[in-house]
Amino acid sequence: MKVFEQLPTERPVTPLLDGCNTPRAVRSLPEADLRQLADELREYLLWSVGSSGGHFGAGLGVIELTIALHYRYNTPDVPLVWDVGHQAYPHKILTERREQLPSIRHFGGLAAFPDRQESQYDAFGTGHSSTSISAALGMAIANKLQGKTLPSLAVIGDGALTAGMAFEALNHAGHEQSNITVILNDNDMSISHNVGQLQKTFSAISKDSSNAEMHPRALFRQLGFLYRGPIDGHDLPTLLATLKEAQAYQGPQVIHVLTTKGRGYLPAERQPIQYHAITKLPHKYEVSYGETFSQVFGNWLCKKANEDQRLTAITPAMCIGSGMQTFSEQYPQRFFDVGIAEQHAVTLAAGMACQGSKPVVAIYSTFLQRAYDQLIHDVAIQKLPVMFAIDRAGFVGGDGATHAGSFDISYLRCIPNLTIITPSNKAALTHALEFGWQQDSPVCVRYPKGDAPAPITEESAWQLGKAQWIRQGENLAVLVFGVIDEKIVAAAEAHNWSLVDMRFVKPLDEAMLARLIDHPYWVTIEEGSCKGGAGSAILEWIHQQALSQKCLLLGINDRFVSQGSASDVKASMELDGDSMVARIKSWVAK
Repeated sequence: MKVFEQLPTERPVTPLLDGCNTPRAVRSLPEADLRQLADELREYLLWSVGSSGGHFGAGLGVIELTIALHYRYNTPDVPLVWDVGHQAYPHKILTERREQLPSIRHFGGLAAFPDRQESQYDAFGTGHSSTSISAALGMAIANKLQGKTLPSLAVIGDGALTAGMAFEALNHAGHEQSNITVILNDNDMSISHNVGQLQKTFSAISKDSSNAEMHPRALFRQLGFLYRGPIDGHDLPTLLATLKEAQAYQGPQVIHVLTTKGRGYLPAERQPIQYHAITKLPHKYEVSYGETFSQVFGNWLCKKANEDQRLTAITPAMCIGSGMQTFSEQYPQRFFDVGIAEQHAVTLAAGMACQGSKPVVAIYSTFLQRAYDQLIHDVAIQKLPVMFAIDRAGFVGGDGATHAGSFDISYLRCIPNLTIITPSNKAALTHALEFGWQQDSPVCVRYPKGDAPAPITEESAWQLGKAQWIRQGENLAVLVFGVIDEKIVAAAEAHNWSLVDMRFVKPLDEAMLARLIDHPYWVTIEEGSCKGGAGSAILEWIHQQALSQKCLLLGINDRFVSQGSASDVKASMELDGDSMVARIKSWVAK
């Protein structure tokens, strides 16, 4: 295997890869050429992702596995489902998208994850974890009903087997005895290191494969699966031989493959967490242009934990992304990373709250969707004092629709007993967290990814459901839920508009709204869906009061957010500062 210590800065010479634009071309090669193909594919991936940025370590770890799967199985006739999709870049390169790969995660470019609309070879759209076995089982059952004997393949790894959904699918697959092959890509990692007893068992196996007889082999056999492995996922001859054996078997089977995240690029092998994803060259890991919202949250969490022993912090595998690393080191007994298990995280918090703890659940907006029933049934109905720190609310950049925090206001606003807060700046986030902490009921504090701006004006005292004036004007009122764009502030000054930082989506500041009745035009701004969002709440209040205010709702309009930088996506949706000001002025003129 060819090993690299630096990223190529020029496109490498890849004669074998250049001739393999489709899996059919890969299958036409003699097995002896596949090692060279793997080396060229790894070097091309290093160059491409180094040039464009994107997910990095997981793809390097499955170079050989990707080649072997496409070599042995007649894709796309045999559906191949990549769990999460972090590791699918080599798959994209071999499936007619090699020259487009530098556009990945950019506006108008390739999607960050498998996408059925993008390629016939992407059997299932992914992005959230632990869905692959369920999807592949559904495909296998459908094939069986249609009299087809083709298998379906699920590649699950990067911590996805820590989620309950994966075990639900395994349980059902063993019962159905359909023709499904699950490839367990065991690299001991998700974004951070995996957690949980199952992972401890797998880690022991990676050190001593004889343990497999007593552990996963027995587990999967009891679930109705034939178990193969563990095998070296970077040994092409072994992979090819094992897959050939698997092809001859009809029924559910697991192939346990041991891989190394970042394989072949030494810095990534040494620091897999840092190299989960990278920016384009030159990398700027240490550069910061200000304190991020996540960092503000992490600082508050440590401070509050020092003040109050009741505080516990829970995250579903998002410790670093949510700004909790320092807390996890300073308060390890009160920190709980439950793995990719959002439902469990929320009900765990509910149980803690029942016994006098004050849990804070740090979770991304898009992942809270996965625990919606638990949020309603286990927290809200019982009115338990759980605080949700909802990160990545709004636009998130290159990960696209699966990761955008578009819907949290809409899906939270309808739930009784919840308080929903949308802080607009770094000081406001600290105040919001402090306010939420004091409540004896569930509170959701939602904030976006990225740098937290400084306050526009001095923060007034925080009270339940109370907004803050930014400036008082006339004729038109702009009501902002979340970060306030500087272009909106300037336009309000120039045109004498009223500007209000609403702070709370629920409850609304009805007294503030009543003070704005003399303004015939109202504009609401939110970084989320307009359908059922904060603007909808304002419309409901206007209707209930039988008022005649005309309203313009600015937000995400009934569409999924594409991949691309937040600035590019906002511009495409006319939600950047200049576009919003132009839309407001044009609307008023009409």
